[in-house]
Amino acid sequence: MGILGIGVDIVHVPRIVRLIERRTPTKLAQRILSEKELLAWNAIPSGNKARQTRYLAVRWGVKEAAYKAVYPLVRPTWKDFTFHSLSADGLRKPMLEYHFSDRVAAAWNFHASVSHDGDYVFTTVLLEGP
Repeated sequence: MGILGIGVDIVHVPRIVRLIERRTPTKLAQRILSEKELLAWNAIPSGNKARQTRYLAVRWGVKEAAYKAVYPLVRPTWKDFTFHSLSADGLRKPMLEYHFSDRVAAAWNFHASVSHDGDYVFTTVLLEGP
């Protein structure tokens, strides 16, 4: 397997806060999250705004980085990707799932890394393929 693409993104969390204020948290979540992510987001207590915002900011950044890694091979939508963070037991690394409609994409492997510090979320996605 070779590297087909690398994407990075930096999200300024206050930008996500402004998007939430304009659209409501639920509308923004429905726009950018896959079905699996939306289920997890809905499980976050509605009173925990900081956790909701961080969840959306991480997924925004990962999906932006993923788009940069796959473009121009494909042009995915927000919901074509599902980000799975580190498992609770720490045994599974963060991973990115691509809901492809293309045979070539079936052989791709995505590697994702996320780091957050204060008001910033930094994401990296590496795409491997044949």
